[in-house]
Amino acid sequence: MKILTQLVLSGVITASASFGAYADVIETTTLVGFGTAKYPENFSHFDYVNPNAPKYGKVTYGQMGTYDNFNRYASRGVAAAGTGQIYDTLMYSPSDEIDAYYPLIASNVRYSDDYMWLELDINPKARFHDGKPITAHDVAFTFDKFMTEGVPQYRSYYKDIKSVTALSDYVVRIDMSAPEREKLFSFAQSTRVLPKHYWQDRKFSEPLTEPPVGSSAYQITDYKPGQSVTYTLDKNYWAKDLPVNIGRNNFEQVQYDYYRDDTVMLEAFKAGEFDIRIESEPKFWENSYTGANFDKGYIKKEVIPHQQPQQADGFVFNIQADMFKDAKVREAINYALDFEWMNKNLFYNENSRTRSYFQNTDYEATGLPSDAELEVLAPIKDKVPARVFSEAYQPPRTDGSGRIRSQKRTALKLFKEAGWELKDKVMTNSKTGEPLSFELLIYNPNVETYAIPFQKNLKQMGVDMKIRTVDRTQYVKRLRDRDFDMVSSRFFANPYPSSSLMIVWNSKFIDSTYNTAGVIDPAVDYLTEEIAKNQQDPDKLLALGRGLDRVLQWNFYMVPQWHYSNYRVATWDKFERPEVRPEYDLGIDTWWVSQEKAAKLPEKRR
Repeated sequence: MKILTQLVLSGVITASASFGAYADVIETTTLVGFGTAKYPENFSHFDYVNPNAPKYGKVTYGQMGTYDNFNRYASRGVAAAGTGQIYDTLMYSPSDEIDAYYPLIASNVRYSDDYMWLELDINPKARFHDGKPITAHDVAFTFDKFMTEGVPQYRSYYKDIKSVTALSDYVVRIDMSAPEREKLFSFAQSTRVLPKHYWQDRKFSEPLTEPPVGSSAYQITDYKPGQSVTYTLDKNYWAKDLPVNIGRNNFEQVQYDYYRDDTVMLEAFKAGEFDIRIESEPKFWENSYTGANFDKGYIKKEVIPHQQPQQADGFVFNIQADMFKDAKVREAINYALDFEWMNKNLFYNENSRTRSYFQNTDYEATGLPSDAELEVLAPIKDKVPARVFSEAYQPPRTDGSGRIRSQKRTALKLFKEAGWELKDKVMTNSKTGEPLSFELLIYNPNVETYAIPFQKNLKQMGVDMKIRTVDRTQYVKRLRDRDFDMVSSRFFANPYPSSSLMIVWNSKFIDSTYNTAGVIDPAVDYLTEEIAKNQQDPDKLLALGRGLDRVLQWNFYMVPQWHYSNYRVATWDKFERPEVRPEYDLGIDTWWVSQEKAAKLPEKRR
């Protein structure tokens, strides 16, 4: 990265100095949001790939549910698997770094050190699948399309971008209305560029019944609506020789086959209908991965350890629902989940209880707040639960026997403090006389395995939790409409507190499905906004991340579930992979099919 001379030279201001006349211009090929870049400017390929991997063969995945369109950004319907990746991004982030981006569509970057503007040079070789060039005009169009017709969280997140303008066919400029490094970098790093010539006369929010024109390594070449979709490697892919793509995208075809039931999908895998399965259910892993194809060595079963940040899975409350507005009610319901019994009887003692929204990272809040945490929490001390400062959060624990009398007593006390009491074994609102009854909305029948014990324990407390299973399309619609009481969902892994937490937790995004719990809280707003402002201060970011974790924990926005620090991977034994696995991913995009191995398998799995 090199610092160019000041914009003001001998009284002449360059054209780039429309804002911040005394700002320096930084020119680079790499944009780093957090930390420092691992790879130098002239790197040839990532460390975790085999640069000589052959481009050969086909991989088929099993996919739960169904799909009804090819527009990942439609405001209704369910898009086909993989459609989010048919457009290349301006830059690419490898799987062995947290937040560093290298050239893809954009070959070079310039920005002012006051973060008021940024310019991108578009690689003149960049092409869409129909052969038309990707230009700065497509980038500007993409921004305008998302801002006018895209999802609401995009408009909220990028509201500080004043304009995105094509200065020429291959130079695009982003101007800010106020300095905002994270938003400026985020747009330059991860924007997926839409083809203007395809989308300009189509409504972006509407589903597509035909595959759109894309630009990535793969394009849709076959599909059966709702049943399967097939991607084929583009042999003329313009970016195949760029360093970010060397050793990646090694399958000639990628196919997704859909199944309505996970048990049926597992049996289909064992019978040879698809190639790779990453198992999340311990009972399946321990009991169901057997049979003739295992005995013959056709299917390989592996447990691959990792230390990745873990997503926070849980039974998530819609706290906009009347019965869940009181945090004491939410806390009481937490006492009905007997993890220790579940882990012993359902999970073969393989899972660990999730307790943090930054699980397996330095940002996980443990013990009591440090002095630095107390400092960042001081401005909102009167707006957060008192226990943030006096207790270390830990989900309720049991002895694993299945008897939860102690937990039940604690829960009943909390219910009473919140205005609920047992009447004829039914938890009843003391003022209205209404029973405490709600619905858990799910689309995967396997969730019932651990939802039913939770349901039974709630019943002992007089609480009626109904389990409602719907198809994926209906589930997504109800989630978008906030038409649910509780869902079994997740908050994706956060390796560090980034500005993207605004989309997940800040009340400005309450109308988007990312704020699943429906949180409108001034303390959470304050912390997420401070996190966005302090991305370049590691010490303060550490305190802010842990502080946010504590506030989320003690507000009981979900009943935390569990995590497993290994990949359970079963494959039809035809794959090879590099010796080095990326730190933050399984790295399937670096695997390849071995012709020698494939030749030993039944014909349909070669």
